[in-house]
Amino acid sequence: MIQIMKQAITEAKKTRTDVPVGAIITLEGEIIAQAHNLKEDLNDVTAHAEILAIREAQEKLKTWHLDNCEMYITLEPCPMCSWAILQSRIKTLYFGSYDSQYGGFSTKLDLKKVANSNMKIYGGIDEGECDKLLEDFFTKIRGSKF
Repeated sequence: MIQIMKQAITEAKKTRTDVPVGAIITLEGEIIAQAHNLKEDLNDVTAHAEILAIREAQEKLKTWHLDNCEMYITLEPCPMCSWAILQSRIKTLYFGSYDSQYGGFSTKLDLKKVANSNMKIYGGIDEGECDKLLEDFFTKIRGSKF
């Protein structure tokens, strides 16, 4: 689990102008999709790492049913991404940093409570490193702590 989260962190570091968030989807321990935020680069409000990774996994598996997949994300998903994760039927979600402003699974609200889902959710995975990635980004662009 930590090893794959480290790979999600590496993916997050590929962002150029976006908030550094990385997402990885695995099936039976094998990485089948990975993405990082591209909202600014693509000028697309839906180009969050989670959405892009889901699209890649669906294309690879030729189905939107990601029932047996696990997802690793460096930041708790926003409500848009949380709902897409629930709808794609991902089995287990692991995330690093908690998002006090936009978190869709525990911090701000919990969309799982309104969904018919058995998805397992684990937050705080390698949280320190994920937090530092965000803090460094926001300190650089705003001159203040995240």
